[in-house]
Amino acid sequence: MTHGFAWSGEVRYQSAGLARYQEAADRLLDNQQAYPCRCSRKTIKAKARRGPAGYIYPGTCRRKTPAFSQSTSLRFRCRDSVIQFNDRRQGPISSRISDTLGDFVIQRRDRQPAYLLATVVDDALDGITEVVRGRDLLAHTPAQIALQEALGLPTPGYLHTAVVMNPHGQKLSKQTGAAPLDGRRASENLWRALRFLGQSPPTSLAQAPTSACWEWAAEHWQAARLPAGNDPV
Repeated sequence: MTHGFAWSGEVRYQSAGLARYQEAADRLLDNQQAYPCRCSRKTIKAKARRGPAGYIYPGTCRRKTPAFSQSTSLRFRCRDSVIQFNDRRQGPISSRISDTLGDFVIQRRDRQPAYLLATVVDDALDGITEVVRGRDLLAHTPAQIALQEALGLPTPGYLHTAVVMNPHGQKLSKQTGAAPLDGRRASENLWRALRFLGQSPPTSLAQAPTSACWEWAAEHWQAARLPAGNDPV
């Protein structure tokens, strides 16, 4: 809250909606659009090549599907077709998931939903029409669109922009040792974020109340000026 982020809608917890994700997974399984998999990460890493979104699943269990059990995850059965969409910042995107990711996990062995399935179900439930996020997630978007099509869910518009990276080309995060934001400098942090995002906030905003930063951003926002690449800063 120190930076002015506030959600005005109903607060829902993912743990309370597990039935929604299970229903989606069951539907894909019943329609033969998903299958059980007993491969471990270690096994996949030893056999698979790495793609833009991680290791490309070699299809081991697709060729010889194991029985569904507590020791299996669920994978989405990718079609050998091209997913196309127009990203508002990156432009036209075409991707064949079978070549870039392979059959991806939609439900883990502990029956928890994987990221791709959870986001697709949640976006549809919340009526999300526009997704704006970092370019590091661009490679996952075709898989989400494939799931939306398989489940009969609407596909929102997408815009992927650059993320802040360190001099080593790593995204700033806890894993890369990035320092936390200082809440006492919230307005200055927002001002710097606006500058990184290609906007031109006046210097005075760095010392203004956070509400003024958000008001200025809403009035002057220009999506066309967002950085598309991921150059180190």
